[in-house]
Amino acid sequence: MIQSWLEKAQWDKKPSRTDRDIGWVYVFGSNDEAKIRSAINGHALSWQKNSLLKQTKELLSFSGKKGPVWILRAKAAPPAVSHGGLLEESSYAFFRDQAGALVSSWKPLGLAQVHTELSGTSAEQELGLFTGLEIASYHFREIQLEKALKGLPRLSIAKARGEIDRSLVKDAQARGVAVNSARHLVNLPPNELTPTSYSTMLKKMKWPQGMKLEIWNQQRLMKEKMGLLLAVGQGSSTPPCLVHLKWRPQKAMKVKPIAFVGKGITFDTGGLDLKPSSAMRLMKKDMGGSAAIVGLALWAAKTNYPAPLDFYLALAENSVDAAAFRPSDVVRARNGALVEIDNTDAEGRLVLADALDVAVTQKGADEPSAVINAATLTGAIKVALGADLAGLFSNEDGLAKELSKAGQEAGDLNWRMPLAEKYWANMSSPFADFKNSTDGFGGAITAALFLSRFVRNKP
Repeated sequence: MIQSWLEKAQWDKKPSRTDRDIGWVYVFGSNDEAKIRSAINGHALSWQKNSLLKQTKELLSFSGKKGPVWILRAKAAPPAVSHGGLLEESSYAFFRDQAGALVSSWKPLGLAQVHTELSGTSAEQELGLFTGLEIASYHFREIQLEKALKGLPRLSIAKARGEIDRSLVKDAQARGVAVNSARHLVNLPPNELTPTSYSTMLKKMKWPQGMKLEIWNQQRLMKEKMGLLLAVGQGSSTPPCLVHLKWRPQKAMKVKPIAFVGKGITFDTGGLDLKPSSAMRLMKKDMGGSAAIVGLALWAAKTNYPAPLDFYLALAENSVDAAAFRPSDVVRARNGALVEIDNTDAEGRLVLADALDVAVTQKGADEPSAVINAATLTGAIKVALGADLAGLFSNEDGLAKELSKAGQEAGDLNWRMPLAEKYWANMSSPFADFKNSTDGFGGAITAALFLSRFVRNKP
């Protein structure tokens, strides 16, 4: 589905002098002023040099005597801040995002080729740069129309000294293609991506031998007594389903698997508690958690990840219909809990609850050591943390610390929020064990507390 741009790049080669329409990129792993000066002197026109040599910007661009030039230097050390460094931009993330900015500036110029030369770069910086180039190649309409990556120049990449580590390139390709696959799933229109078409698409993909795919259809969900997932999907003409991708590579490490669960609401009207039109406009993205999990599964397959993993996608469409579930309905979850529906627009936690119960009740060698849930769950968390930080809730401190550190290194920042048990009292119901939502403040916390009731004390 997603092509790799780096697959077609030329490595450790410099362009021919006869080539035209070339862009030139110089990437410096440190602020080596002598080398930066040399790059400027080699390309700048006489009237440009003095001004350019005074620049201290991390990304410098100009049109020189050989064509357009971009000079990227390492980020200056940030000022000392608190938070244990968890909100600081990693070197990997900086070079990844700068690569994206580079590609955006190339596209309007119609360049035939861009030559990139690396000098003094570390493995972390190069991985970030290559991953950013791969991610920035994504273009929705070109993929939908099954075109080659037409708006992009040919790439040639070399180092000033030595050769580029091709294992780094393969790692960057795997990361970039996985991210772009997730992005593409989120971008698909909801009339194309339904629970049925989504699961069918995954079934048709060419997974390696170590990946097994199983789909629980509506009948199987009924047999498994997954009342919450069924309730959310009952108003749609496309029935809900659960997808399980099971990764068991040859010679897998003898450890218990990690289970990942993703919210896959392919479109969310809010149900009978209907969203306003402005809030509904982009609700095709409400399956973003499941898309992230699919991307992770693709990455595991492409890199032949050595440990067992399980990926669960809870797929449903929250529609308005005579058959749609109602506020005040009482529904039994797979784990036996009775849930009063306080708000039909708090549907993501419902489908995830049943999927989480499937994940944590696996037995024997398939019993998970931990379960990680990804979801576009509440607007409340964005009010608290903005659009650039993910909210992290965990019942286990060690796991939370590992996830926060991994997010900082990967440039996907998150911040741990409190599972304030006191707020659970607001979810009480006189008609069931508890409700699925509550009015008032702390909406992200109560959503996380709801999910915590379905993990059976697993980390």
